[in-house]
Amino acid sequence: MSFPPEFMWGAATSAYQVEGAVAEDGRAPSIWDTFTAEDGGESGAVACDHYHRWPADADLMAGLGMNAYRFSLAWPRIVPRGTGPVNPAGLDHYDRMIDGLLERGITPVPTLYHWDLPQALQDRGGWTSRATADAFAAYTDVCLDAFGDRVRTWLTVNEPWVVSVLGYRLGLHAPGERDLRTSVHVAHHLLLAHGLAMGRIRERRPEARAGIPLSLFPSYPATDADTAASWASDGYTNRWFLDPVLRGEYPADMAALFEELVGPLDFVRPGDLDLIGTRPDLIGVNYYTRRRIAAAPHDGLPWRVLPAEDGVPVTESGWEDVPEAFHDLLVRLHRDYGIPLLITENGGVWNAGPDAGGRVRDTGRTLALRRHLLAMSRAMDAGANVLGYTHWSLLDNLEWAEGYAQRFGLIHVDRSTQERRVKDSGHYYARVIAAGEVVEIEGDE
Repeated sequence: MSFPPEFMWGAATSAYQVEGAVAEDGRAPSIWDTFTAEDGGESGAVACDHYHRWPADADLMAGLGMNAYRFSLAWPRIVPRGTGPVNPAGLDHYDRMIDGLLERGITPVPTLYHWDLPQALQDRGGWTSRATADAFAAYTDVCLDAFGDRVRTWLTVNEPWVVSVLGYRLGLHAPGERDLRTSVHVAHHLLLAHGLAMGRIRERRPEARAGIPLSLFPSYPATDADTAASWASDGYTNRWFLDPVLRGEYPADMAALFEELVGPLDFVRPGDLDLIGTRPDLIGVNYYTRRRIAAAPHDGLPWRVLPAEDGVPVTESGWEDVPEAFHDLLVRLHRDYGIPLLITENGGVWNAGPDAGGRVRDTGRTLALRRHLLAMSRAMDAGANVLGYTHWSLLDNLEWAEGYAQRFGLIHVDRSTQERRVKDSGHYYARVIAAGEVVEIEGDE
């Protein structure tokens, strides 16, 4: 199919993963600065130096024909202590960048929170405290005042499932805690922060559209006997976030399971779900892979996520590369929730570097990109209202606790020189954008 003329084509990044300049112009530490320092891992201290190099990176986007850029605003750069004084230098940076994007014909799509909580807020309880949701609402006001005259699409809290599970149940992400009840508690406060931000945007910028980007993992039973376990897994990763945002209620089966596992959900107060259920204009879809589920208790939960199935293509990080699950997810979201969709992340790890001539032949990414765009196109044919697609990611960047070993970018970044090279996948993407349809891969791509 041909995509509509107003379709948004772009790529995505987040502040801590690309900006660097963590101690410049008044930025204060975030939980990720602390976490990487404590575990000795690679940090975002320099990252892709996007803080200084964004004009050249924006030129690359424009050269590829992109008309949208999803990036995140760094809370510790704008309100360094999370609450209180605003940092003018932080506002000035994003003010210039937003203007620069618009001058190049690129629509800015900022995410208000992409995991870099100011450390000062963490010291006061972080996302275990309702006060952090209130602080997020005040920070949202600051951003609306500064940029709302030019930003028409806002995203609130990126991937609350990842924050709550990897950060608070498994300890793999900042702040590194390991407790299921805390994880469920944190998920609620993240959703409350989203709801409060939606209310601010509705009140102060009614002309803008806004939504929440969710990490969504379609679950499939390994056998018919695993169907109930697969549905529970779906509740854990997907419905626990979709239902309160889009229906104003937590799914009853999951509430019962969590109460069995962690006790009363007494941190959910009267009126919370009304706030969380403030109807968004869109859902941001972050899709990478599926979950194949067996009914075998594991790590305190009544299911097990199985490894990649034999014969199914995988990325270089071992994730199953299953465009059909992407199609199924988009059709399911349309059928069950009837909400416009923005693909805010989609991609995978292929680590190809430059050959002797400087060309980056990332064939795996190019093939996967085409297959996922075709799957998205088929979902649109089936009725899914997809507004745009922003590939993850624009640049090879810091992949959080995985450091710099995993490359997701359409643009290769040399870690020692910061030199950028558009990969074959980026050139293919440019041809799709120019054609307005999913084109064939050329023989030399």
